[in-house]
Amino acid sequence: MKRKAIYLLPLLSVAVISGCKKNDDPTKEEPAAIVQFVFTSDAHYGITRAAFQGGANVDAHTVNAAMVAKMNTLPDLTLPDDGGVNAGKKIANVDYVMEAGDIANRMEVSASVQTAGISWRQFKTDYLQNLTLKNKNNLPAGFLMVPGNHDVSNTIGYYAKMQPLTDASSMAEIYNLMFKPSLLRTALTYNYNGDRINYSRDIAGVHFCFIQMWPDSAVRIWLNTDLQNVKTETPVIIVAHDQPAVVSNHFTNPNGNHSINTTDKFDNVLDEHFKDGTSPATAGAIEQRAFAAFLKQHTNIRAYLHGHVHESKFYTWTGPDNDVSLSAASADSPMKGVVSAADETKLTFLFAALDPATMKLTLREVYWNVTPVKWGSMVTIDLKKKG
Repeated sequence: MKRKAIYLLPLLSVAVISGCKKNDDPTKEEPAAIVQFVFTSDAHYGITRAAFQGGANVDAHTVNAAMVAKMNTLPDLTLPDDGGVNAGKKIANVDYVMEAGDIANRMEVSASVQTAGISWRQFKTDYLQNLTLKNKNNLPAGFLMVPGNHDVSNTIGYYAKMQPLTDASSMAEIYNLMFKPSLLRTALTYNYNGDRINYSRDIAGVHFCFIQMWPDSAVRIWLNTDLQNVKTETPVIIVAHDQPAVVSNHFTNPNGNHSINTTDKFDNVLDEHFKDGTSPATAGAIEQRAFAAFLKQHTNIRAYLHGHVHESKFYTWTGPDNDVSLSAASADSPMKGVVSAADETKLTFLFAALDPATMKLTLREVYWNVTPVKWGSMVTIDLKKKG
């Protein structure tokens, strides 16, 4: 009997690590546990909110710290009985927090915005040190993130005057956090052309692709290589800063020497040169069609999570020609919300529950700046269903 007990202990440890419960039938594999995560974006450290919790002109450090404090209360909350994944159950554990960029606001002189270095230090305190969420193994929740256009602009420069002209701190630190290189990057050693932030993670049977900005032609090269190792039946979710209907000014300037300048006003935060014209006021239909064509080639890409639009919403992106169907969701900004900037009771982040047994993903709005916390709209995405 002693030999049997000693022999079974490693098997039990493997079951716990893999998220499986004890199984009376050793020949039958238990399904992986449901994974829960928070999705948020556009922290925009360096600017202020007009009003927040009784104060005026409240800085982003204060607002984001308050949001993180509310995230920390999630384990004690019960999900609404709305028919979604884990409906009516206590949250208990949160496995990941995902952040879709714009950590540091652009360092524009006209707005007296602080440096990206100071912004990153504030973000680190709020999200990486004060976040207390734990996963099912009672370990700190994983943190996964991508940069936004403000993080990139601070790194490469902008057509409006900034002080300093560049500061790569947030890009360097995002790179360090996600890749953990043996030689950590700094604001001075970060190589924008070589240190791109594209990576993937397999979570609960779903392949998550975290990409820098938007899937332009350069990022699609990386995606094609990454997806070669993914089974065609495995659902894929893209996490990016920009929405599928990407804004034109983010592309590289197609004019002259392709510089960032006050005349053309392209941000150059995407490698691809704008093909639809000479002005960022023109819609980027050519580029969006190329992404739509990519989706047709990779039909297991089932969802797209993003920031930038400063609003929590669930929708289906159909492309410029209405010939694709991609489930998409965006997150509110604690500082620049389309709705929440004027009404702080409408501040939200998203809470997600992913069931690997059914391949259903439920996303719920969390109204966090009210007491008690309230649940908003929700959507359940069938990740097995092709677009």
